[in-house]
Amino acid sequence: MSSVPDRSELSARGAAAPDIVHLFPGQGDFAVSPLVAAARAHPVVRAAAEEVFARVDAVSGSYGVPALGPALLGSTPPSGRTLAAGPVGTPQVALFGASLAVHRALCAIGAAPRRIVAVSFGEIAALTAAGVFDVADGTRVACRLSRYLSRCRGGMTLLAAGEDRAQELLDAAGARRVSVACVNDPEETVLSGPTHELSQAETCAERHGVAAVRLRLPFASHHPSLSSYAEGFAAAIRTLPSRPAHTPVHSAVHGGPYSRGDDPYQGLAACLTRPVLLPPVLERAASPGPALLLEAGTGQALTRNARRVLARYDSVAARSPLTEPDFPWERPHRLRYPGPGRPGSAGPGADRREQHGVIA
Repeated sequence: MSSVPDRSELSARGAAAPDIVHLFPGQGDFAVSPLVAAARAHPVVRAAAEEVFARVDAVSGSYGVPALGPALLGSTPPSGRTLAAGPVGTPQVALFGASLAVHRALCAIGAAPRRIVAVSFGEIAALTAAGVFDVADGTRVACRLSRYLSRCRGGMTLLAAGEDRAQELLDAAGARRVSVACVNDPEETVLSGPTHELSQAETCAERHGVAAVRLRLPFASHHPSLSSYAEGFAAAIRTLPSRPAHTPVHSAVHGGPYSRGDDPYQGLAACLTRPVLLPPVLERAASPGPALLLEAGTGQALTRNARRVLARYDSVAARSPLTEPDFPWERPHRLRYPGPGRPGSAGPGADRREQHGVIA
């Protein structure tokens, strides 16, 4: 794998416009308010959201999910808690639509991606953005996966520790049925498994001074015990047509970019059983640099993960458009690689203090 060049290499070959990379997060950092605020403040975001959710709502109703476009873009939008209390699939469809809306708004201002990074549930929106599925069938995939996830008993816990330390804590806790589900960056790992064993692991972690937070997701995912659900889900979506991607999709579960010979149905199903290994996928997607990584979601956790993973590269920056008040939605000509140490840089100035997860 080629590496991202450092600043001296970049200077030697002359300044270059950065490759745009869109990051599609999973369910662990989904919030409603950033989408609502951005749609109210920026016409390009509202137009993209209206277009996407009109297509999503035309399909999701047949799965029992209420129309989300009028609710999210209306005068009294629902909270994330309200969505979570709705029919099965409601928060997942909201995340799918929101991610596609951010992606399309970015494309509309001239920030279309050269490459795409997909994390777990975000893989559905990523493959849709890349043209593998149309919006209607992407919605069907999201609804069907939601139904399978609702059967996956267990939970997920975020640890402020790397993969090796997380495994040591699992061994010390005797939590044999808990697995490392997601390696987000060198300082952050997510566990998955039965809730009572997660509690053991959390107690052990806190005893050793490692922060542990149970995520508000009522299911397990990325766990080897879920193979029967993965097989059922793959069969349930295989009837939907797919096409070759027009933009490379780098999957954190697949371990790299999909090729023309890869099976997207099996790839999506693998998100139930295989772990997310984000760092090497981010490195490859940012190569050869310079690169500007933009989070196509409503949060900023994946942006922080990218900054930590790519911190040693001066030619890479990461931003979360919906959470940054100064993001230039109306002034796309100002969307430039900010340089090391400036806002959005993945270099030494990147903020490492907040611990959040991007999972499931």
